[in-house]
Amino acid sequence: MPRVRTKPDLQDRLGALMVRVGIRRMAHLVVPGLYCVGQPDPASPVLVTANYKLSFDALRFALHGASAWILVLDTRGVNVWCAAGKGTLSTAEVVRRVQSSRLAEVVSGRELVLPQLAATGVAGFKVRRATGFSVAWGPVRAADLPAFLAADRQADEPMRRVTFTLAERLVLAPVELALALKPLAAALAVAFLLGGVGPGVFSLGAAAARGTWLGLALLGGVLLGCVGLPALLPWLPGRLFSLKAGLLGLAGGALLALLAPAGGLERLGLVLVATAVASWLGMNFTGCTPYTSPSGVEWEMRRAMPAQALALLAGVAAFVVGAF
Repeated sequence: MPRVRTKPDLQDRLGALMVRVGIRRMAHLVVPGLYCVGQPDPASPVLVTANYKLSFDALRFALHGASAWILVLDTRGVNVWCAAGKGTLSTAEVVRRVQSSRLAEVVSGRELVLPQLAATGVAGFKVRRATGFSVAWGPVRAADLPAFLAADRQADEPMRRVTFTLAERLVLAPVELALALKPLAAALAVAFLLGGVGPGVFSLGAAAARGTWLGLALLGGVLLGCVGLPALLPWLPGRLFSLKAGLLGLAGGALLALLAPAGGLERLGLVLVATAVASWLGMNFTGCTPYTSPSGVEWEMRRAMPAQALALLAGVAAFVVGAF
């Protein structure tokens, strides 16, 4: 039986850092199956998690000094909450993993402790009917597991509450910024070329001068959508993330337009571009929060994306036409 460490080493820390900046995210997983920490016996608790390594690590590092079994499901490298919503952390997968690991031959107890955030994907009564194992819903955070187990699997109100603090929001920003780097580099190159378009067909001097301001509008939109939105989320008006981020982009674009030595159309273009980019990137956070639902996200995207595309195209057109 594989026994895993309960303290992170350098490789664990480097792997987590790589994932946080978007490097090999989908390869950061562990092999599904049964693991253990400490010196578990047949009566030790069985804790269930996803095979996304950050989820697995959060669980095992919370169990330092404890003895337990860890049943890792095949969620295709997706974290607990998202996997439950996507259907990979499901009743069928729990049943399949209990049976394939021959768990009933290893433990004497007949209870599985699943994370609370898996509840949308798993029907406990169906798991019990298929395997003989009942399901107990553990706390939201793995860090609360020792207290939960010590309290005979009773969770208090803080253990059940999903939070979204400033630190929890900002931890998402680095990966969003990293994912935006490649398209941003291409967009900056296009901004340079568009900046050079004018009455003389094309000018390198104009490309450097005007293109810089258009590039700043793009960069500002990225920073406001990827960092500004999660930082200021609770205080921005409205319920739609596209609107919240769009308002940030509008404010940032307006400030940039005031500073730019440009005409009216060019200034309008900067505002529209910053607004569209920030609004688009802000929607990436809809799947990371306790404020939204899958149906609500789909509803918002269907309505926001056409407006974002129109604003971006209108902004680019206004900026280019302004040179004439």
